[in-house]
Amino acid sequence: MPQVMTEDSRFVSRMTRETLALILAGGRGSRLHELTEWRAKPSLPFGGKFRIIDFALSNCVNSGIRRIGVITQYKAHSLIRHIVQGWTRFSIDRGEFVEILPASQRVGGEWYRGTADAIYQNLDIIRTHEPKLVLILAGDHIYKMDYAPLLAAHAETGADMTVCCTEVPLAAAAGTLGVMTVNEDGRVIAFDEKPEHPTPIPGQSELCLASMGNYLFNTSFLYEQVIKDADDPVTQHDFGRNVIPSIIEKYHVHAYPFRDPATGAQAYWRDVGTLDAYWEANMELVSVSPELNIYDQNWPILTNQVQAPPAKFVFDDDDRRGSAVDSMVSGGCVISGTSIKRSLVSSNCRISSYGKVRDSVILPDVEIGRRCSINRTIIDRGAIIPKSFVVGENHDDDRRRGFRVTENGVTLVTPDMLGQTLHFVR
Repeated sequence: MPQVMTEDSRFVSRMTRETLALILAGGRGSRLHELTEWRAKPSLPFGGKFRIIDFALSNCVNSGIRRIGVITQYKAHSLIRHIVQGWTRFSIDRGEFVEILPASQRVGGEWYRGTADAIYQNLDIIRTHEPKLVLILAGDHIYKMDYAPLLAAHAETGADMTVCCTEVPLAAAAGTLGVMTVNEDGRVIAFDEKPEHPTPIPGQSELCLASMGNYLFNTSFLYEQVIKDADDPVTQHDFGRNVIPSIIEKYHVHAYPFRDPATGAQAYWRDVGTLDAYWEANMELVSVSPELNIYDQNWPILTNQVQAPPAKFVFDDDDRRGSAVDSMVSGGCVISGTSIKRSLVSSNCRISSYGKVRDSVILPDVEIGRRCSINRTIIDRGAIIPKSFVVGENHDDDRRRGFRVTENGVTLVTPDMLGQTLHFVR
């Protein structure tokens, strides 16, 4: 039976076509330490075959928003290559596109000085697309979200700006996330960027209302505010620190709670800004029924597909059995006589015999030699682990060898830490 297009669905469909999405993907992600030494945080591999930015891009496409700009700055080569190879097959004649907007000193000879300045420096490009709404998205979070209801809510409330928000434990938000206070009508009445002591939600002393870094603007209002911010000599040119606090008293800034549309419960959203958070979010995927369903064909997470053969498991001897339990193993991998448990192995890895991998995240193109023991470890892309290598079992030994150990006992190993210089530096 053909689907009947209602007046409401036509209205939302028109709004999505008239919206320009701008994904802020220029951040370094300094709390990820060596994992982002050679790449921007949004280009970091996640979930075996994706990049972090694929979630914001997939949300746009699945929501019907197909005019997208990706704003880049810090060490963006791998990010740009990923977008060019996997995200440029849009129908140009229908006005669909993914454009890359690198920091190019378009205004005043400056690099992007903050999130608001990144928008300001691209105003001439934004104007050429003549959007009625501009959706500004953080490119470094893991979640699935239909932006169409957000657009509808923005229109219904008559807001000048709408901020997406989610409930987060106070400890998780402290010093890392923007925190807002809203009145009974959902209007934002206070906004603090990365406070050390977040304001709790009334009646919920352990939770606060955190900004997801996603903002929806009426286009003319956005122009007005970023130009005003650019003219301010003391601003940090940031939406959370400067723009939002400066407008909440005079203008209508509305909070949009991110909830599961089927149940109304708190929806899945992860800020993977630390090594522990990154490891935990990957580990969640290997559980029996993960909260984030990446197998959902109704809301697929799209990416640049790696052309690789199926994963292969070889040898079935008592002391040499290629196996993986409660794990995810991506295409192109060969698991040769090693036991893998509760781990995520990314594309094109080779793991040799008589070893074990436990509770670990293995990024693409890693080689692990014979008789290795890997436990609670993140191994960065391209690392070659020598035979009989043990990591993650004695943290003092790990630190002495130059590896980073987190507060929660996760060890990070990168090629540079192993003396394997993949990046030419004078």
